[in-house]
Amino acid sequence: MALAFVGGALLGALFGEAFAELRDAVKHFRNKGRKFNSTLEKLESNLENLEPVVKVIKQLSEELDGRKDEIQRLIDQMKKAGECIRECLKIKRWQRPFKTKYGGELNKLNEAIESFCKVDMQVHIRRDVLELKKIWFEKKAVGAGVLCSVPPPPKFIVGLDVPLKELKTMLLKEGKEESLLLVTAPGGCGKTTLVIKLSQDKDIEGKFGKNIFFAVISKNPDLKDTVQKLFHHVGLMPHFQSDEDAVNHLQQLPKQIGSNPILLILDDVWPGSETLLEKFELHMPDSKILVTSRTAFPRFSFTYELKPLNDLDAMTLFRHSASLQDRSSCIADENIKKMLKGCGGFPLALEVIGGSLRGQRAEVQLSRVRKWSNDDIISNPDVYKCLQRSLEFSDPKVKFKECFTDLGSFPEDQRTYAAALIDMWAELYNLDEDGVDAIAILQELAIRHLASLVMTRKDGSEFSRYYNDDFVTQHDLLRELAISESKQEPIEKMQRLIMDIRENALPLWCTQQNQQPTNARLISISTDKLFTSSWCNIQAPNVEVLVLNFQSKIYSLPECVEKMDKLKAVIITNYDFFPAELINFQLLKSPSNLKRIRLERVSIPSLFKAPLWLRSLKKLSLFMCSFGLAFGNSTMKVKDALPNLMEINIDYCNDLVELPAWLCDVILLEKLSITNCHHLSALPKEIKMLENLIVLRLRSCTELSELPDSIKCLQKLRFLDISDCLGIRNLPKDIGELRNLEELHMKGYLNLNLRNGLPQSTEKLKQLKLVICDDEERAKLWEPFKEVLTNLEVRKVEKEISLSWL
Repeated sequence: MALAFVGGALLGALFGEAFAELRDAVKHFRNKGRKFNSTLEKLESNLENLEPVVKVIKQLSEELDGRKDEIQRLIDQMKKAGECIRECLKIKRWQRPFKTKYGGELNKLNEAIESFCKVDMQVHIRRDVLELKKIWFEKKAVGAGVLCSVPPPPKFIVGLDVPLKELKTMLLKEGKEESLLLVTAPGGCGKTTLVIKLSQDKDIEGKFGKNIFFAVISKNPDLKDTVQKLFHHVGLMPHFQSDEDAVNHLQQLPKQIGSNPILLILDDVWPGSETLLEKFELHMPDSKILVTSRTAFPRFSFTYELKPLNDLDAMTLFRHSASLQDRSSCIADENIKKMLKGCGGFPLALEVIGGSLRGQRAEVQLSRVRKWSNDDIISNPDVYKCLQRSLEFSDPKVKFKECFTDLGSFPEDQRTYAAALIDMWAELYNLDEDGVDAIAILQELAIRHLASLVMTRKDGSEFSRYYNDDFVTQHDLLRELAISESKQEPIEKMQRLIMDIRENALPLWCTQQNQQPTNARLISISTDKLFTSSWCNIQAPNVEVLVLNFQSKIYSLPECVEKMDKLKAVIITNYDFFPAELINFQLLKSPSNLKRIRLERVSIPSLFKAPLWLRSLKKLSLFMCSFGLAFGNSTMKVKDALPNLMEINIDYCNDLVELPAWLCDVILLEKLSITNCHHLSALPKEIKMLENLIVLRLRSCTELSELPDSIKCLQKLRFLDISDCLGIRNLPKDIGELRNLEELHMKGYLNLNLRNGLPQSTEKLKQLKLVICDDEERAKLWEPFKEVLTNLEVRKVEKEISLSWL
């Protein structure tokens, strides 16, 4: 077949078909009782190595362009190998088929296939699989955007048919005069929803293909940061020295992304950012820049003014948000219409007001509608006041309003990870440490449209309550409301103090000599790239949670941390692209009640430049941090420095190659989660010293080649997760010594040697109750043990397509 006529989808199917035919031929030869010589033994082994690549290639289409020649050759070779084996079956046993004319050809073909799978190519194959997985996830995933992916639209949309049609016409027009398009409307009117929905139109996708990019600009734009995200999104990793350098690179972007024109969506552009927009010039025919803003910019040749919803659409959206679609409510339409006048047709206000009624008793709904119907807001529609009024009816017992206000502690237009909120709320409100209470509150906030919650699927028992990939986002108007709610009292009486520092412009109150101590239990300080760590002395004797958000290569903690005697949790997040160095992390040794530390994009070696003593610390979370060699070489005496540490979470730390042996001295450790660390290749044999370990989570550590035999010593281990650990070929032969193991997860891309099956000691896992997998062949591995493991459930779940793996 001529390669030029083979499309990616067909090529993937042919590859899978050729592989399956060859594998079946080898199995049939063995089942016929024919003797395997070394040639076929090697072939059978190589086919096992090739299988994970096959599974992914079968899912791909046009993305195979760069591998077509190689794959086509391999298809031809596998077909010839299958034919040779089938011909060998026709030869009588005494004729010794591999000494016939077929033997030579089979040897040559086997060598060709073996060269693809040989030992010194395993890393190459694994990288191929990772790259193919990335392509597959980017193609198939539905979920929150990554870098410059367009986020998903709301599940329910009304009133945008006409705007979509009109704006689509402009985007499909050819010519440079319409290269800049602006959608303008007040906040909460649906601008972002409109452009997201438009980007998913078939005709728009047909014109721009994969070259549709989405970037949030926000109030304090950063040109380098935005261009960096664009390049990272297409797999390029340049480091810009200046804005001018970033602009120069931007002109080269069209050469890197194929022949389709570009659609660049710049969302939430604020007044004063016109000069930034001028720099986003795309030298590519038919490319478009689509901007959303609350302000109309005169220089745009085409400006589309999005109108609020009409009365009919407003009523439809409100009823949906309040779950009143069936019109069986006791609330008269007249009362609803009167109340909705105060929302002014703004979708955000309608959703939030409707969400506040959702699930309430009919009497409660009627009472609230009557109250709002008689409010003066109906004569002066105000979206902000509508949002504010929706908080009046929150249940004080569940700290709902307080938790909503706490969301203002994190930067605008950034993900706030659920794990950070769990740490915060466990200390502020004494919520459950496993996160169940916190997630319930986040789900309630999402139901009431006060935040957007993105969660991965949870399978299994209580051990599956791992929320590191889950996060919330907020509309900027809702974040402004949260911050406003925190400022209802004088600074010295505030329960939460939220500071947003630009450059070195410190608030006046904190530079005064007669500064009064603040009563805040939560302090959040956000700084930008121009901040030089010139801190003022904040007197905060009652603070329990400290949130530090920054964007710099070097960061110094506020010196006032030393005097925060009641401090229990610290959340430090670097929102820059590269890990930052913390130069005085040792200040945290002073607070004697500090239980939780969460670090994001921080250089870990910088923490060990001086002795580190965190005697009360119970939980340490490291997200996208850099470890370097110093982490493994540290001589820190863990027993003295971290004597009470019970939980360690290490996530997305790509330069973590080997877990240092000294970490195994944390003898009280009960939970160890190392996830998405793709270069972790080994666990130390000293892991056996973690005699109190209950949970071991190693999900998506794709280079991890094996579990050490010493893992059998973890007699208290109840949960083990090796999902997506591509390098693990076999389970430890003594895995049966884990007598208390209750749950094992082995989902996703695993390269287990299915021919060898599970170790015989598996039959000793008497406490094993649940095995989670998403592959039929993996599930069958457990069939021989079900007679012995009478309490075992092997649950096959659907494969979850998640961009979090990236």
